[in-house]
Amino acid sequence: MIRKLRQTALIAGDIILAYLALLLTCYFGFWENFKWEIFQEHFLPFSLLYLCWFVLFYIFGLYDLNLIRPKLEFLARAGQCFLVCFLIGISFFYLIPLFEISPKTNLVINILIFGGLFLIWRRLFYQLFSSFYLQNVAFLGKNSLAEKLIKEIKAQPQLGYRFVKFLNLKNNIFSQIKRGKIETLILAQNLEGSSKLIRGLYKCLPLRINFMDLARAYEILLHKIPIDFVSQTWFLENLSEGEKKIYDKLKRFVDIILASLIIIITSPLWLIFAVLIKLEDKGPVFYRQKRVGKDRNEFWLTKFRSMKIDAENGKAKWAEKDDPRITKIGRFLRKIHLDELPQMLNILKGDISLVGPRPERPEFVKKLEKEIPHYHLRHIIRPGFTGWAQIKFRYGRTVEDSHEKFQYDLYYIKNRSLFLDLGILLKTFQLFFSKE
Repeated sequence: MIRKLRQTALIAGDIILAYLALLLTCYFGFWENFKWEIFQEHFLPFSLLYLCWFVLFYIFGLYDLNLIRPKLEFLARAGQCFLVCFLIGISFFYLIPLFEISPKTNLVINILIFGGLFLIWRRLFYQLFSSFYLQNVAFLGKNSLAEKLIKEIKAQPQLGYRFVKFLNLKNNIFSQIKRGKIETLILAQNLEGSSKLIRGLYKCLPLRINFMDLARAYEILLHKIPIDFVSQTWFLENLSEGEKKIYDKLKRFVDIILASLIIIITSPLWLIFAVLIKLEDKGPVFYRQKRVGKDRNEFWLTKFRSMKIDAENGKAKWAEKDDPRITKIGRFLRKIHLDELPQMLNILKGDISLVGPRPERPEFVKKLEKEIPHYHLRHIIRPGFTGWAQIKFRYGRTVEDSHEKFQYDLYYIKNRSLFLDLGILLKTFQLFFSKE
């Protein structure tokens, strides 16, 4: 709830500033000739443009509270986003001339004013919501996962929480909560078999505090599930696969429609890439690799070949950063993530979906299932072309990376919906502007 309210406030601020920027643009752009009729003429076309811009803000993560801290990464994303917004504005007014206005200088003035107001608002938002209106949080139980979460809470106060203390189990819990003005208590230990402790927590209900276990806290604050904390009982209580049948059918229908459209729209690129790949080393255009899909069924995943012929010599190996096996055209395709386009064929066949956990190779799956708890549960749903882990975490090259990504995959498996899928697809566009 706290996160939603803060994101709503952030979006509302952007909307207000957008129209303030439009008013200032009309005033300074027309100066002595300014009239309210001019603002009214600009209102509708710029409203449509702003709608596109706000979608881009979402795609670039400018509404992600975990990223809004005004530092280099955020400033870089904001700069990229406003550059794309400017190009969209040019296209909107000059390539699709639906309106009588054709703002040249005014478009530049508008984006400069709006960009300035945007950065000021983000700084004010961060300072305001990282200093005030914070919920006091205490932890019951101490372990490495709790320590990690506390570090995140301290590093990102804009999320809405302030760490107060670990409760001392030897002292009266009720009085500790009351004295510390605790509003949220995170349970970082298993309460099963602790009847005395449960009774003590039960007596705290009149204090009207929020109780949540560590898994729920990770889910709300970090959008992942701590797999080293959850038990088999958690899966029984949280994975309601029987309720997803209608969603799965709708998703399959959307997969077929969108994959077909992507193939049709990008078909000229397929021919160009095929010619370039052939010209470089005369090897095959496509690369097929065995992957593990839903219910552990294996299938052949298709990509544009981006590595040298026989790069692996029959031995499965994780791709490295600046991998020397990558070809020149392959490096270009990987940089803009277009080597993945042929996977649309896998979507049409039903091997994968547009959104889901990325399918792994059988050799890696065997190793990861031994190293990572509950890893086999990735295969209860159809894998995806893109996924929650892909937009939240870097490219995985180690068991440790796969451990972290599985926590995001598990969050998606639990919370998947058409709305979340749409958000993931939109955010996937941002990958075209980021490094691997």
